[in-house]
Amino acid sequence: MSGTVYDEKRIPLMGVNITIKGQSGGTQTGVDGKFSIQVPSNSSTLVFYFVGMVRQEIDVTGKTNLSVVLKDDVGQLDEVVVVGYGTQKRESVVAAIAQTSGKVLERAGGVSSIGAALTGNVPGVVTTASTGMPGEEDPQILIRGRSTWNNTAPLILVDGVERPMNSVDIGSVESVSVLKDASATAVFGVKGANGVILITTKRGQEGKASIRGTINNALKVPSKLPGKYDAYDALRVKNEVIEYELALRPESWADYLPQQTIDKYRYPADLAEAERYPNVNWDNVLFKDYATSHNANLNISGGTEKVKYFANADYLYEGDLFRTFENNRGYEPGYGFNRLNMRSNLDFKLSKTTSLRANISGSRGVKKMPWGANNGDYNYWISAYATAPDVFIPKYSDGTWGYYAPNVQKGLNSARNLALSGIDYTTTNRITTDFALDQDLGMFLNGLNFKGTIALDNSFVEGGRGVNDLYNDVQSKWIDPVTGKVTYQQAFDATNRFDFQNGINWSTSAGSVQNYSTYRRLFYQAQLNYSKTIAKNHNITAMGLFNRNQFATGSQIPNNREDWVFRTTYNYAGKYMVEYNGSYNGSAKFAPENRFAFFSSGGLGWMISEEKFMKPLTFIDMLKLRASYGQIGDDSGGQRWLYLTQWAYGGQSKLGVTGVNSENSPYVWYKESSLGNPDIKWEKVEKTNIGIDFGFFKDLISGKLDFFRDRRSDILLTGDRRAIPSYFGVDAPTANIGEVENKGYELELAFNKRIKNNTRIWANINYTSAKDKVLSADDPALLPEYQKRADKQISQTYSYVSAGYYNTWDQLYASTVTDNGDAQKLPGNYFLLDYNADGIIDSKDNIPFAFPSVPQHTFNATFGVDWKGFSAFVQVYGVNNVTRQVVFNSLSGQTHLVYDEGSYWSKDNVNADVPLPRWLSTPSSYNSGNRFMFDGSYIRLKNAEIAYTFQKSNSFVKRIGIESMRIFVNGNNLAVWTKMPDDRESNFAGTGWASQGAYPTVKRFNFGTNIIF
Repeated sequence: MSGTVYDEKRIPLMGVNITIKGQSGGTQTGVDGKFSIQVPSNSSTLVFYFVGMVRQEIDVTGKTNLSVVLKDDVGQLDEVVVVGYGTQKRESVVAAIAQTSGKVLERAGGVSSIGAALTGNVPGVVTTASTGMPGEEDPQILIRGRSTWNNTAPLILVDGVERPMNSVDIGSVESVSVLKDASATAVFGVKGANGVILITTKRGQEGKASIRGTINNALKVPSKLPGKYDAYDALRVKNEVIEYELALRPESWADYLPQQTIDKYRYPADLAEAERYPNVNWDNVLFKDYATSHNANLNISGGTEKVKYFANADYLYEGDLFRTFENNRGYEPGYGFNRLNMRSNLDFKLSKTTSLRANISGSRGVKKMPWGANNGDYNYWISAYATAPDVFIPKYSDGTWGYYAPNVQKGLNSARNLALSGIDYTTTNRITTDFALDQDLGMFLNGLNFKGTIALDNSFVEGGRGVNDLYNDVQSKWIDPVTGKVTYQQAFDATNRFDFQNGINWSTSAGSVQNYSTYRRLFYQAQLNYSKTIAKNHNITAMGLFNRNQFATGSQIPNNREDWVFRTTYNYAGKYMVEYNGSYNGSAKFAPENRFAFFSSGGLGWMISEEKFMKPLTFIDMLKLRASYGQIGDDSGGQRWLYLTQWAYGGQSKLGVTGVNSENSPYVWYKESSLGNPDIKWEKVEKTNIGIDFGFFKDLISGKLDFFRDRRSDILLTGDRRAIPSYFGVDAPTANIGEVENKGYELELAFNKRIKNNTRIWANINYTSAKDKVLSADDPALLPEYQKRADKQISQTYSYVSAGYYNTWDQLYASTVTDNGDAQKLPGNYFLLDYNADGIIDSKDNIPFAFPSVPQHTFNATFGVDWKGFSAFVQVYGVNNVTRQVVFNSLSGQTHLVYDEGSYWSKDNVNADVPLPRWLSTPSSYNSGNRFMFDGSYIRLKNAEIAYTFQKSNSFVKRIGIESMRIFVNGNNLAVWTKMPDDRESNFAGTGWASQGAYPTVKRFNFGTNIIF
């Protein structure tokens, strides 16, 4: 049997899958749309399938040549949408749900984190990245902004069970659904207030075994580090500063360097001068030109009518950006991450009415770090952020390391710290299992179905395995650039008082299980589903569900949750949709009288395009209005046992005798250390959503527009933030007294155009705006309005506000007095806003400034083209209305570290970017104004790809005996345009203080191939 497959415009289609119904095997169309297939005499039906088009079955009895036309079905990928505890047809969904596929995530430039791959691909999902540390690249995720100052992380479910997102590799993902409004999340009750992300893994399909292998090889380079002057330019700036402040601090003249000395830093005559007058580029010293990352994924899927299978193995290696420094101790320190994931998803057809699903997965991840370090240990990268270029050579020609003798903490040597850091391997072993039995109960009631699920998850963490090189110091030295005198850190050997000798005294450690990190979860669920169609047009579904969740970490008493859930839907002729959901939830975090609560939601939908009066408007393919409202709870904020008063044991009373040996009571105190609040309960959020879905011109243009509002009440407020007077005696108990409103809108547009010569152009654009406002936060009644948290955003930034320079002494004398350092003012400093107009700049003038630290707006645009076997796309992602504090203070602490901040103020340049820094003078602590409050907006070339697919019709593919091969080159985080001094979207990584930095974020340049056997 042979033939040609076309689209509706009679353009040949390449890559159409053609199978023989009921049998394994098949073929694909070539570049010209032609195919040829052997059809057994006992078979008569061919099945034609192509992504984005309607599946077609054709009876070929008595035929030898076919001409097949496939119709567009652009909405096919979204035809079935994964929702809470089930699926729904896209046309009947009334909730705000966004969905993307595993194929979209795979093209994200070689990243291994699902969270990072989601960036920009799902409207309403806001991600912020802060580090590129191997194994720690997961971003923080918000859905539609935030409506609480407590936990804002969404609920993550993998195949219906609450699990961490990083427990799944991208190669195993079939789809990701993001549930955003009340109608979608109310069924999760106390867990759905922050939104829900549903990850569905791949499953086998009936047919012959399909083997798919994917290899990614990426080069990683630091994205953007703060710009710094070299020693020559920094010293010239210092001289300028000394001249500037000389009248104020005459003694600073002793630090003034003549030009001929400064020249030695840039133009040393020999090695001795180069070591006496260092000029170190710490970025080049610490970081390689590139590091590598490798990811290999192999999966096999297929099955019969009785058994279907999907098995997957995924290996990931993330290399280290840091250079390897020779330490002559026999080990290579640094960072790294290796992970192996295994998964087996099985479906058994036990009988005509009974099926069993088994999902078993495991992972082993090994993270390499310096011995005893944590993710915030800045000693290993601080030199790239805060060590001056002239303090010392990282490692001198004689093998000794550099250190800053005048003040070690002002000149940390990250190269030395890393080289002698030892190695600490942390191994995380995780196994997740879930089993589901599906029983059709049609013998009792047509349309009735039962599903039972049980899941057991365990993870174990081993730490402390590796090389312990603590207390095994090495010789270091500092050369005084003024005198040339060499100072050694180790003047003698402390053990024998002779000359210091470098020892190799490290020891190996076998490691041990970190019991406090051991995690376990037991989840079981029983679910009844009912579906019925009455008189063709009345479609009714109902679902009732019970589940119980028990989980614990380490030796803690297990956490318990219990849910009783229902959902009912009604759909009349695909035109009118009604949905009502409810959940009765219990959480052991609260006292018995507040332990259970009921939450519910409802939704309405109207498919306007199905009305008769719309039929003449042929350009409208689909037009649907939908609305939802409901209340959801949240028990994730706050600690456990808040409803109980906690007691402490310790301390004895004096018996009235004073003195050195005063007598104490023999009785030891019991005292209240923390007051409980028996009225502690859930946070509640009322979610309202109004949306419209549309498609025009045969799905040439489609999209969604949603308006939402979340109003959260009973937000937990800790005692130290409550308006309770100090004479109360102890910290007040936590209470449900906060209230926040969050509202905004989302726009999603898709463009899809198929033109002649097997060419398709497409684009996806989305935009999200979300702004929160604190309505109540127990502010003291007499506090000025601008100092209250109410009417501000949750993450509102605060700053002293600068209002231009005072350029003359007259202007300086007329400026407002500061309550500290006022005598240290100089022309060229900032006018500071006396916000409360009390005639003095003090702490009361620290006011809400600019935008919050979470972006109010996010936008994404992806443009692509497919032509024959070629495909290409670019993705641009950006945020705005966000402020980030980054304090990079030049010449701080009398070190010669000067950041590239633009032009400096002078009498000849009164419109400069920033004021001159200071050397010995100590201006007011408010002197910087809002100088370090950066506009955190950025536009990023997030992803780009060029690929070519070789189909089975290709002679090369035929020779090597495979179905298809796709070769691609792509990249992630390729370019960024921003006013921020580095490429960290937030400060949460490291210590949280931007000036101490973090492991650099990275760009990825990736080459890969995908082969199907």
